[in-house]
Amino acid sequence: MAAEGGHAVVTGGAGFLGSHLCECLLRKGYRVSCLDSFATGTPRNVARLESRPGFRLVQHDVTDPFPDVGRAALVLHLASAASPKDYARLPIETLRAGAIGTANALEFAGRHGARFVLTSTSEVYGDPLEHPQRETYWGNVNPIGPRSVYDEAKRYAEALTMAHHRQYGADVGIARIFNTYGPRMRADDGRMIPNFITQALAGEPLTVAGTGRQTRSVCYVDDTVAGLLALAESTVPGPVNIGNPHELSVRHIADEIRALSGSRSPVTSIPGAVDDPRRRCPDISVALSLLGWQPEVTLREGLRRTIDWFAAERGAAA
Repeated sequence: MAAEGGHAVVTGGAGFLGSHLCECLLRKGYRVSCLDSFATGTPRNVARLESRPGFRLVQHDVTDPFPDVGRAALVLHLASAASPKDYARLPIETLRAGAIGTANALEFAGRHGARFVLTSTSEVYGDPLEHPQRETYWGNVNPIGPRSVYDEAKRYAEALTMAHHRQYGADVGIARIFNTYGPRMRADDGRMIPNFITQALAGEPLTVAGTGRQTRSVCYVDDTVAGLLALAESTVPGPVNIGNPHELSVRHIADEIRALSGSRSPVTSIPGAVDDPRRRCPDISVALSLLGWQPEVTLREGLRRTIDWFAAERGAAA
């Protein structure tokens, strides 16, 4: 269990989720070392933090041995491509981050006696045959499909984390994160919400993959970060689902974004992705009972904040 005010090392800390996590850690009194190779993250996400006391940005690839950043009380391992577009572009790098990167992060945490938190993913459930998904469900994953580089990297990372826990008594926590959205997502990220918002603001058709009846669970970034920190500051090994249990169709999300952005763009269909899950929704009973965590930001409020951020970015670029 990590106590507030210690030194936290965040891998992938200049990414969308990582930058919000670094910011929250600083607010809680931690000193933060942010490690990132900038393969998918960007220094711009943490530029506002670089003048803050206790924050350090280190360009580093987690598949290389960790640099000497000082004694750590907490290691949060987020380094990985996370969007289908990115891990299709970086398949080997994604697998190496999940395997070698996780091994390096675990060994670093072990040397310092630090609590280690792995950010895994709902993708370990694949196209689930159980609904909603509980942490006891083993998943329905295609190990050789186009999504497998991400799915199997995270499944291996979970196995390695639990091996360190069992063999060495490592203090670990595994978070299975469901779809998270919010400010600082890249416009070209390729994921559903930034795609829809970018299209709506540009007056382009909102392109829904497949029928649009497939469902997702979407959680605003502030809620996801709160769940990760609740896990980090506990002794719970997990895995723990961190996501919003309110199930929504992809078409519904597109319609909400269209309405909130004031767009008159039509919603159109494009071919669905290979191995795209038909239903996705977490059971968060474990997070609620063991961590006292559940999401608080409504879909409408979270989308409004995200649309406002994308609109401001668009205006600044123009």
